[in-house]
Amino acid sequence: MANYVLQELPDGMSGGKKVLYPKMQTYSMHDFETVLSNMRVYAGSISVGIMRGVIDAMVQSMKTWMPLGHTIKIDGLGVFSLSLGFDEKAIAMESGKKSKKAKYRHVCIKGVNFKPDPEFLKGLNSEVTFEKANAEVRTPKKGDFNCKERIATIWAIIEKNGFMTLSDYVSATGLSRTTASRELKTLAAYPSSKITTRGSHSHKVWVKES
Repeated sequence: MANYVLQELPDGMSGGKKVLYPKMQTYSMHDFETVLSNMRVYAGSISVGIMRGVIDAMVQSMKTWMPLGHTIKIDGLGVFSLSLGFDEKAIAMESGKKSKKAKYRHVCIKGVNFKPDPEFLKGLNSEVTFEKANAEVRTPKKGDFNCKERIATIWAIIEKNGFMTLSDYVSATGLSRTTASRELKTLAAYPSSKITTRGSHSHKVWVKES
């Protein structure tokens, strides 16, 4: 038996309507050692060392071949492929360059897409039934907004990197990109913040006023 909670979609994603969806309630994360230990149940006489070596070899193979334009299909599990984006920090480092083509010189890997094998999903569903947890509906995290603390966070990032991207702020606060962007607009409007912006759209960064 597994539990789920009801989560409410953020306003910007629900068209102003209250939309609920089930979200798995998780209790822990199994690290690599725990995964290997669990695999021993199904591995027969295969040693933990061999299993570790096989997984390490698979990871290395993916790191080698996926950046060359290959997807990786593992029968019974699914297909892995890369997700690309623009390297905002590298683009911002090209200060003074207004060319719209500048960003096209700075493409990087942003993440890994995973499409599960239908049989894998079928197997997962055959192993579990779900029950609603005794919890209230979860509303989207708004963040503990404190103006002075947020500005101090921004200054710390700018001091470290020379500037701050939207992704930097999202990582530091845990907010969604939409909420973070809206919050930064509010913070930059405070004269005492001494924060201003440079660039626009994907090139936009936040810096201290000179």
